[in-house]
Amino acid sequence: MKNLMNTNHLLQLFDEYIKLWHVKDKINYSNEDMFLKQALEILSSNYKLWHLEDLARDINADDKIIADVKRKIDKQNQIRNDNIEKLDIMIFNYLNDNNIAQNSDEFNSETPGSIVDRITILSLKIFHMDEETRRENATKEHIENCKEKLKILHNQRNDLSLALKNLLNDIINGNKKHKIYFQFKMYNDPNLNPVLYKKSVKN
Repeated sequence: MKNLMNTNHLLQLFDEYIKLWHVKDKINYSNEDMFLKQALEILSSNYKLWHLEDLARDINADDKIIADVKRKIDKQNQIRNDNIEKLDIMIFNYLNDNNIAQNSDEFNSETPGSIVDRITILSLKIFHMDEETRRENATKEHIENCKEKLKILHNQRNDLSLALKNLLNDIINGNKKHKIYFQFKMYNDPNLNPVLYKKSVKN
């Protein structure tokens, strides 16, 4: 798990893969260790969500396209939440496998997986905001505004990466208990969403 705790490397990795994915959709990251691979799975989910959300906001798209994109967003968002939980479960299993005691009564309301998720979103914002600072057809005011926002985004991401590092250190050292918070998303589940299960009963 030490590679996940090396947050400087984690940020560099996110930036690297975001750039690669904008050139080529499918990039193999099987050489990374299991924790970094899972963190990249979260990044991949948010990368796909980002561009689906762009399509959903196309004012020229007809209702059929919007409905199709919305369903894809729901599906991808479920994958994203599953990937967050998988990372937290991997950390839980690592602690058990290495007999790291979890006796502390203190715990974080936000899990390491959730923090990684937020870092991936900020990484995507940084990439796209940086693009805006170099737009040739944009006004000088727009460029300057985006440069200021870019500084803030970098500061926010640095703060979050430090929070992740501190939390993982606290968990490893037994100062905080690692808890998994399952999302139990209901909207995609045909057994839990009344709109879906009522239709299945009628059919």
